[in-house]
Amino acid sequence: MKIDGTPYRSIWVDEADGWSVRIIDQTKLPWAVDLVRLTTMDEMAHAIRAMLVRGAPLIGASAAYGVALAMRADASDSNLAQALALLGATRPTAINLRWALARMKRALQPLSPAARTTAAYAQAAAICDEDVATNEAIGRHGLPLLAARAQNGRRVNVLTHCNAGWIATVDWGTALAPIYMAHDAGLNVHVWVEETRPRNQGASLTAWELGKHGVPHTVIADNAGGHMMQRGDVDLVIVGTDRVTRSGDVANKIGTYLKALAARDNGVPFWVALPSSTIDWTISDGLADIPIEERSAAEVTTMTGRALDGSIATVRIVPTASPAANPAFDVTPARLVTGLITERGLCDANETALTEMFKELA
Repeated sequence: MKIDGTPYRSIWVDEADGWSVRIIDQTKLPWAVDLVRLTTMDEMAHAIRAMLVRGAPLIGASAAYGVALAMRADASDSNLAQALALLGATRPTAINLRWALARMKRALQPLSPAARTTAAYAQAAAICDEDVATNEAIGRHGLPLLAARAQNGRRVNVLTHCNAGWIATVDWGTALAPIYMAHDAGLNVHVWVEETRPRNQGASLTAWELGKHGVPHTVIADNAGGHMMQRGDVDLVIVGTDRVTRSGDVANKIGTYLKALAARDNGVPFWVALPSSTIDWTISDGLADIPIEERSAAEVTTMTGRALDGSIATVRIVPTASPAANPAFDVTPARLVTGLITERGLCDANETALTEMFKELA
């Protein structure tokens, strides 16, 4: 996708040296595009943990490159094990992290230390390239959902929550991929962008990337989503996900469950876009079995933005003595999901449909 006309991926090997890894520091968006250079496994682990990179597919790709950086420094068995353990502990909910590290382990463990560095970079690059192709396919399969509502130039209003765009993946995005394709095809598409407290990934990331690519959008408060559905101003909801159970339960950014409830009450289709690497085939009960990351209370008690004098400032928005809880995700039961948009097509959110679509993985 593009930033002011220039195409970017969200992660890449620095062309200047051929081994360090570049990322877009998402904690600086939308106020600055900071292309950070990472040179060690520890720096990559920090980037994942501190959310310089975020979004389930990008977390997986970043972890893969973290292993590659580790192998460049020390390709021994012990350092490979340490890298897998350290990177695997950075974010507990997104299953793509565990998926990517398992793939790196399978590719590297049988090799001699002398062969591991080259193989690690090749495997990480393959994960990235496959993610781009997968997300492009998600976009193609999701596009008809928008096109069917865009007859005779009618505006299609899509509501989304959090950020599941190209900066949450390597390129294209999951939930936003059909939107980008609809826009690029000339369809009259408009996105209601929920701000997505805490961290404001909708207001700061989704709005930024849609604007940079030229997609019409409007930022709304999280609590306005149900109201917009009641008024008939939402044609469909499309969200991403960090983990989907084999039964179709969906873990996504906190607040997604409430949008699914509002969509069901108002007869609005609620779609979830995901690559197959986000499916956790080992669990069936999302409420019982998906670990929910509890992040710092500071994400709730403070906000960062641009002050009127142009400076970037972080301010506290709750009383000093008030504590805060910060569960980062919630689980939407499969019964509230209209369907899943995958790289192989659309399917119902249940075990039978998922198993039929991905027989070799189930």
